[in-house]
Amino acid sequence: MWISKVTIAQPINGVLRRFPAGTIYIVSALYACWEFWRALNQLGPYLVEPINVLERAYGEIALILMVAGLTVTPLRKWTGLNLLKFRRAIGVSAFFFVLAHFLVFAILDVQSLGRVWEEIVKRPYVTVGMASFVMLIPLAMTSNNLSLRKMGAASWRKLHKLTYPAAVLGALHYLWLAKGFQIEPLIYLIVVLALVGARYVSLERKQQPISG
Repeated sequence: MWISKVTIAQPINGVLRRFPAGTIYIVSALYACWEFWRALNQLGPYLVEPINVLERAYGEIALILMVAGLTVTPLRKWTGLNLLKFRRAIGVSAFFFVLAHFLVFAILDVQSLGRVWEEIVKRPYVTVGMASFVMLIPLAMTSNNLSLRKMGAASWRKLHKLTYPAAVLGALHYLWLAKGFQIEPLIYLIVVLALVGARYVSLERKQQPISG
């Protein structure tokens, strides 16, 4: 028996409507604190090199959230699953994990602003990661209704297209810093490129004039 995507998505959407978007912020904050506490007490994977592990953990969850944000539109289009109300919270949470990732690197790992700049200039994977971080700053600052009203919908949407290159650079940063060949960072990059590519194809089709 054939079941439409709407029929499958409807009960899930009904459940999701009961959860406020702020739930994402609460879960993200709790997760960040939990990982920091484990690193502080050298528990689990934090037994050896806790600072490096924490830095990686924050970076990975940031990338996961960026990928999650990119999947919102395709999921709605292809499955009927509506996560639009969570997209802003997902994006802002991704930024704060990137910020936490950078702060662990700068304050706990490198421990010197001068050395931070040296790392950015000297190491290409740090340069790429920093470029992604810088792109996310205006997006996080304007992820609110006031900015949307002041900028206007068209300008706001144009600015927030920086999400796509920021995600690609974030995935490239992860792949580049991996020691040796690792499949996980490569999968992240492929998924991000596929999602960004699909989005650009969709936008190009919308912009094409209808002939007939």
